[in-house]
Amino acid sequence: MPDEIFTKPFTQQEPLPEAAIARAVEVMHHGRLHRYNTLPGEYGEVADLEIEFADFTGARFALAVASGGYALGCALRAIGVRQGEHVLTNAFTLAPVPGAIAAVGGVPVLVEVTEDLVIDLDDLEAKADQARVLLLSHMRGHICDMDRLMEIARRHDLTVIEDCAHTMGAAWKGVPSGRHGVIGCYSTQTYKHMNSGEGGLLVSDDPQVMARAILLSGSYMLYPRHRAAPASDYFEQSKYDTPNVSGRMDNLRAAILRPQLADLPQQIARWNRLYQRLEAELAGGQGLALVSRAEGESYVGSSFQFRLPAFSAPMVVDFVTRCLARGVELKWFGAKEPMGFTSRHESWHYVPPQSLPRSNAILAGLLDLRLPLSFDLDDIALIARILREELQKTRAI
Repeated sequence: MPDEIFTKPFTQQEPLPEAAIARAVEVMHHGRLHRYNTLPGEYGEVADLEIEFADFTGARFALAVASGGYALGCALRAIGVRQGEHVLTNAFTLAPVPGAIAAVGGVPVLVEVTEDLVIDLDDLEAKADQARVLLLSHMRGHICDMDRLMEIARRHDLTVIEDCAHTMGAAWKGVPSGRHGVIGCYSTQTYKHMNSGEGGLLVSDDPQVMARAILLSGSYMLYPRHRAAPASDYFEQSKYDTPNVSGRMDNLRAAILRPQLADLPQQIARWNRLYQRLEAELAGGQGLALVSRAEGESYVGSSFQFRLPAFSAPMVVDFVTRCLARGVELKWFGAKEPMGFTSRHESWHYVPPQSLPRSNAILAGLLDLRLPLSFDLDDIALIARILREELQKTRAI
């Protein structure tokens, strides 16, 4: 009997909802794409999206920007990260996170990762006095014990920025991801939880920080046109000293996103059904270690990770190659050379080399796959069968 083949692409998203298409067409008809190109009495799609996203997260203020990476850089500038300043961040994350620190002139100090793929809080405690800022990445949607993390931050006077690119709609003990730190940053890039191609959002309760972020994004003294924004007095304190680093979102992308935000809770439920089915199908597989979730974590299962802790590098490569031949695309975080969106700290040459033995050991056997909503439960069952079969073949080599 021939091997089963999975034929659906791992990079194909669902079509945009009809409401998003209709709203985008309306914007294209009137042509007012720039966020400040509005009629008298009109706020525009971006300002409305910000109000809706602030309400979704429970934040006082929100700002829509051009990308998730821009959101990170804007947040770091808004809290005043200086040239040469050390900034703590995860050793296990994607390149835009340390890249944002380096781009504003900061120096990333990397914190180890645990087997549950969250920041190692013991290592954070040990390194906390080396910086005043922690850019915390909830990498691949895994949220650490935020109570303990914030307790460490308070004791060491750390300002926390949360990278929530993979946790929009997730929470820790009922508190939305992005709402523990001073600023939460989100992405609406195609492979995230809302799709505008590129895009990002920031939220904060701090009026001075958000005023600076809005000025940084290029408000051209038009900040009164923002709705989810601080009072004008806060802008008066900063408007002459804050550089314009233009990165506004446009009305077309905001129009696409607003209906998706309304649909997000039901989309999260769909992702989690896929995730939980794959987790159940792979549970107990010999040689395969699943990632455990903390009791207080509410997650969005848009991707799935597992480890092969006893596999050598050649064995992992062989496994990944044979899975791909059967249509299952896995990303390996142990590869020495970055591939696509996947990289590890040794390939970030703008980061000073650092000793991270625990992270290296975990990443050496870490595999990742996307779970797009174009998949259904039958697809997940087939993917699991292929993974189990190829795992068994690899173990037999």
